Amino acid sequence: MSQTIESRLADLGVDLPSPAAPAANYVPFVQTGNQLFISGQLPMGPDGLEYVGKLGHNLSVKEGRNAARLCAINLLAQAKAATGDLEKVVRLVKLVGFVNSTGDFAQQPQVINGASDFMVEVLGDKGRHARSAVSAASLPFGAGVEIEAIFEIA
Repeated sequence: MSQTIESRLADLGVDLPSPAAPAANYVPFVQTGNQLFISGQLPMGPDGLEYVGKLGHNLSVKEGRNAARLCAINLLAQAKAATGDLEKVVRLVKLVGFVNSTGDFAQQPQVINGASDFMVEVLGDKGRHARSAVSAASLPFGAGVEIEAIFEIA
């Protein structure tokens, strides 16, 4: 891909938001060496938290995918805040996705695909990553999805 990350985001109609401030006693990101660890991001939209609820109860897989995509957008916003330039992203190393779901819900991977697919769409081969997609009994503020990331940066 010869386009910049920012131009691919623009082509997708995505404007990165201002990164969310931490909701407790932690920092939004930590860089150590060439690794950038981004704290868990919720599906925050322009009007606040979106996709509140539980997969398998009152949120559909499609809504979960949309929530995961929004988490990925917020991960990129944090990466940009940390680096000043998304072109410093060498690759996405890993995503860890948490899905607020009922005990019998088993489609966590399909939900977190919303973030994985978006990252590959935006970053190309640099967006191919290792991943975990796990169930959670609840998430902060009742969010349906939370995702954290590790990036390699230049």
